[in-house]
Formats: sequence, C-alpha cells, structure tokens
Amino acid sequence: MKLMTTIVFSLLLGFSSLVSAKTIEMDVNGLVCAFCAQGIQKTLKAFSATEAVYVSLENRIVAVQLKEGSDIDDATLRKAITDSGYTVVAIRRTDTSLDAIRKRAAHHG
Repeated sequence: MKLMTTIVFSLLLGFSSLVSAKTIEMDVNGLVCAFCAQGIQKTLKAFSATEAVYVSLENRIVAVQLKEGSDIDDATLRKAITDSGYTVVAIRRTDTSLDAIRKRAAHHG
C-alpha cells in the first residue's frame, strides 16, 4: 500500500509540474536562417495552447510560451518540428518567461 501511495504521489507531482509550466524550451538543430525561424514560429503559433514563440538561430533555441492552463505534449511538439525539417535535441518545461529566455540568449550569443 505504501508503494502504491508513493507512486500515485510521484505521478501527481510530475503532472502538476507539467501543468504549471509556462514555457516549453527546445534545443533544435537545423535552424540556419530567418526563413527557418519564421516557419517554426508560424507552425507553433497554430497550436491553440500557444501564447507566443521565440526562436534564436544563433543559440538553436525554440521557446513556446503557453496560454494559462494549456499545454502541448512533447510528442506533438517533436512531430511539428520534425515535420518542418528540423531535429529536436531536447525539450525542457520551465516557468522562465520568453523575455528572460531572450535576454539569456542575447547574453550567450
């Protein structure tokens, strides 16, 4: 019984962190030009859960700010980006704002 309680509690914690994430940040290979960035932005803005999108060609970062209470699962994001001709290296969910991600990318770039 203890094991079952622990498993359920762990799942709930994991689920709540996914739901509360404001931003999905991805490392994407293959982004080389402004046309690439525009294409990815257009593709990701088409999702109803998307509030805004940021693409840094120099840092190979694509970030999606989610609308309050919304989410896009990793498989859907990976498929959208892969179907557009790019490779998703990593996906991270965070509470970091797009503005903070822009500033960090500018500092690293």
